Amino acid sequence: MFDSTLRQVKDQLLSPVARGPVGQVPVGAITLAGVACTLAAAAAAWRGFIVASIILWLLGRFFDGLDGAVARSTGRQTDFGGLMDFMADSIGYAAVPLGIAAGIDDRATWIATSVVIASFYVNAVSLGHVAALIEKTAVAKRGLTSVVMPRGLVEGTETIVVFTLALALPDSAAIIWWVFALAVALTIAERLRWASRILRGPTEREVTS
Repeated sequence: MFDSTLRQVKDQLLSPVARGPVGQVPVGAITLAGVACTLAAAAAAWRGFIVASIILWLLGRFFDGLDGAVARSTGRQTDFGGLMDFMADSIGYAAVPLGIAAGIDDRATWIATSVVIASFYVNAVSLGHVAALIEKTAVAKRGLTSVVMPRGLVEGTETIVVFTLALALPDSAAIIWWVFALAVALTIAERLRWASRILRGPTEREVTS
């Protein structure tokens, strides 16, 4: 919901870092560092190290933002890099809930975790397909990402906040995941409604008239 605005702010804040010595680091290495931190956050959550899990999660998100800033500031932005960034996010979005669930290890949390990860799966399908249709029909201008991303109630910013909350309050993770899964479902419905209005072809009457 706030990504389109905050993405520009993020790039402005990270530009000085990206233009420094960090700009010489391969972009892929920064992406992998973000994945490593996120997986470490999941492991820390599993072991019950709450503060460490939050720090590692946020550090992973920092690297996730830094790789794109470095790529853009040094002219190394590629479609493959955008794909790897999306894949890295997907790994983290699965690993962290699983880490929290493994740490709590009760039926309610495992069920809620399964539901929220399933909602991510359906959301990824809607996001990817609608993004492809947007590219095909050219109904939106390209932004700072490698593909045009349809907006929704739940985007990266909201995910960072909710995951941080779940890591900080693992005993309440089941409730947090149920609420977040509902928000993701609303996002999916929002994208489908938008797609049906903007991207659908002419009606049968329009074709035959």
